[in-house]
Amino acid sequence: MKKLITYHQVDIQQQELVVLRDVDFELGQGEFVYLLGKVGSGKSSLLKSLYAEVTIKKGEAKIFDYDLRTIKRKDIPFLRRKIGIVFQDFQLLGDRTVQENLEFVLRATGWKDKKKIAEQINLVLSNVGMAKKGYKRPHQLSGGEQQRVVIARALLNSPELVVADEPTGNLDPQTGREIVELLHEICRGGTSVIMATHNHTFFDSFPGRVVSCFDQKLVEGLAEITK
Repeated sequence: MKKLITYHQVDIQQQELVVLRDVDFELGQGEFVYLLGKVGSGKSSLLKSLYAEVTIKKGEAKIFDYDLRTIKRKDIPFLRRKIGIVFQDFQLLGDRTVQENLEFVLRATGWKDKKKIAEQINLVLSNVGMAKKGYKRPHQLSGGEQQRVVIARALLNSPELVVADEPTGNLDPQTGREIVELLHEICRGGTSVIMATHNHTFFDSFPGRVVSCFDQKLVEGLAEITK
């Protein structure tokens, strides 16, 4: 299995505060990983370190062909194109349609051909069950529909990895399950997924590897405190 991420003895910091110590973590292509932990345990900081929003100063940290300890600022946009990011609070532009939200991202990442842009938008919206909603604005969509658009946005540049930070946190239970099922479908297509969540019920219906942030450590499995 191709390794996408290798962390060895990594410290994860927010400002000067170390939130996770001596992190050892590997992720292979096509893996689905649930990331657990209480609020403030370091989940979001770990995810942000993957796309170089949190700087790593200690340990070995590699993702794809990038060394996160030495990555140059000019290379960070290229790293981020390989990672699809799904936020809990959607972060869609409210004054634009779904189509315009997605077109904005593609143009910002170097796409210029109008026909190819339209084809890619149609493809990702179809993949998330939103093919006929491109003309709507975010406020005209339900929370679940907005999250599907966010996932479509994350898929625009055909990423090798999707990072989802509490993607079901603002959704009702049934809609949340539908979003997790969608992320698993994406994983079955060969894209690795790391999903931070508080909800343990997902594991039974949608199995995956579990890692937990607990007591400033990253541990394999369900840490006792997170049960």
